[in-house]
Amino acid sequence: MEPERIVSATRVISASAERIFELIADPAQQPSWDGNNNLASSAPGQRVRHVGDVFKTTLTNGAVRENHVVEFIEGSTIAWRPAEPKKLPPGHLWRWELHPINATLTSVTHTYDWTALTDSTRIERASSTTPEMLRESIDRLAALAQASEG
Repeated sequence: MEPERIVSATRVISASAERIFELIADPAQQPSWDGNNNLASSAPGQRVRHVGDVFKTTLTNGAVRENHVVEFIEGSTIAWRPAEPKKLPPGHLWRWELHPINATLTSVTHTYDWTALTDSTRIERASSTTPEMLRESIDRLAALAQASEG
């Protein structure tokens, strides 16, 4: 059976969309909420502001990734395609979508899409990404966002 190539998770967070988005769009914050335990660090000063921005992260295995921002709407949508330094992205995408319910509640959807993944060495890892793993990132993000707003 062919694995799902698009997986996602959604939950409501008791925090403003602005606060949640700031935690996502600032790569230095990402290791603190990464539910895959894949991100070790990201230098400060890389706040994403536009499609075309590239931010760097260091993985727990020491590898560096250049993350190419392909979707961006301030406060609501951000998506990027990771790549090895100075290489084209192999085709997988991480997306965050925020939908304010009111000033203090936000519906957050996190999606991993590997429909365009062309690197056969990454297929096994990609296919092992589950909605539960994405939900773990949302849950950690919620804890940070709620602590800072409370």
